Amino acid sequence: MMMTTAAGAANSISLNYARRHGGCGSFNVKQLCNSNFKSKTKFNPSLIITTTVSTRTSSLSASASSSSAAPGGQFSDQWVDVKTKQSGKRIAGIDQDELLDPKVLADADSCFCEFKGVHIHHKVYDAESKPNNSLQNQALTQLPQQIKKIGFPMILLHGFGASVFSWSRVMKPLGEVTGSKVLAFDRPAFGLTSRVFSFHHSSPDNKDKKPLNPYSMAFSVLATLYLIGFLAAEKAILVGHSAGSLVAVNSYFEAPERVAALILVAPAILAPRVAQKVVERNRSERNESNDQIEKERSDLNPMNPFIKLLKILSMFFKYIMRSIMQMAKGMADMINSLYKKALAAFLRSAFAVTLVRMVIDKFGLVAVRNAFYDSKKFTEHIAYGYTKPLRAKGWDRALLEFTAAMLTDTDSDPKPPVAKRLNEISCPVLIVTGDTDRIVPSWNAERLSRAIPGSKLEVIKHCGHLPHEEKVEEFVSIVERFLQNAFGCSEGKSVQAVV
Repeated sequence: MMMTTAAGAANSISLNYARRHGGCGSFNVKQLCNSNFKSKTKFNPSLIITTTVSTRTSSLSASASSSSAAPGGQFSDQWVDVKTKQSGKRIAGIDQDELLDPKVLADADSCFCEFKGVHIHHKVYDAESKPNNSLQNQALTQLPQQIKKIGFPMILLHGFGASVFSWSRVMKPLGEVTGSKVLAFDRPAFGLTSRVFSFHHSSPDNKDKKPLNPYSMAFSVLATLYLIGFLAAEKAILVGHSAGSLVAVNSYFEAPERVAALILVAPAILAPRVAQKVVERNRSERNESNDQIEKERSDLNPMNPFIKLLKILSMFFKYIMRSIMQMAKGMADMINSLYKKALAAFLRSAFAVTLVRMVIDKFGLVAVRNAFYDSKKFTEHIAYGYTKPLRAKGWDRALLEFTAAMLTDTDSDPKPPVAKRLNEISCPVLIVTGDTDRIVPSWNAERLSRAIPGSKLEVIKHCGHLPHEEKVEEFVSIVERFLQNAFGCSEGKSVQAVV
């Protein structure tokens, strides 16, 4: 009786399997026992009955994992895979069960070059090597003669969370404006540039030298300068968007002779409230005033012992306070350094990986949509372009490494902060911002333009944080006018090309 009931239950399962998978009803217990199961649990018909009764609404894969095959049989790999895929997590609509090597995700016009062990994904538009079709010739002939003869290549630096994709609409127009090559590349942790996690280990033949962190600002700067040489150029125009502007400015300070001009788009550089020279002048005038007051006090009655005692006590008090302030500053710096190291260690934990996945899933596309002034311009094509890198292996760990590197960059860099060196920039500088930028307010760009001598500020109306995506024609027109004013020349003269 028990065997009859078990057989009926098994036939019921086989019929359900056939219906769910579109097959015929000939699948039976014998076929079930002979399938490629991995478990060594012996076949128990009563277990099938229990599973069938207690889990009517469960999937067949769950029933199969509860049931057993013939002696020596094993669970089906196919069923286990189906269950795994059904429970797979999606981040911003991207399936995370089958992450791929970045090179597999590359486009037809994608290129890769190796720099210090990192395979950098980039794209190049070469105006000189493109076929001379009639439309292109007409567009070029309409450009000012000075612009066509500049010959400086351009390197485009994307912002945080973006990639080469963000420059896709302006690469060709900018190439036609300059008449030279335009290169955009993915910084490590973004786009399709390879993710590297072995940089913490020193090489055997270079134990004393700390390995270069590919997610650091120093690496991005060196990669930018390397790509200038990669284009066979002595100089290049650096165009940075948002956080990419910081890379552009740091590249200038690293090798000013390699940078022809800087174009900062919605720059995420915290501008000083007043120019550094003004601060230094006021501080110097204040110190001179204090010294004059003390001199007048001492000259008032040089023989008065009370005045002398007061002067000695004042000097002693200043010395004590200066020592206390130095000790406090040293302790604050030490605590701050320990805090950053602890936070960096946390960012490399498994919990942090889960946390960053949650953040990207909930707020990733929302942030990109809010970057537009007109949210209707945020299309499915743009959403796909921004989320495509989420299909690359190690994207989450790399993003955390990048964040940790931002915390430690300030401790390892002995140079003054960029905000204190802006007045040292001497090359032509263009600053472009949207009047309704919700991420980096336009007033910061205005303040930045005042801090950089001779810089040109352009504010695009009805535009958000992405002028090069939202207002393509106006953005290119602004760049064209800037280059004409910066490198234009009178008739009979020409600008020497460097490529």
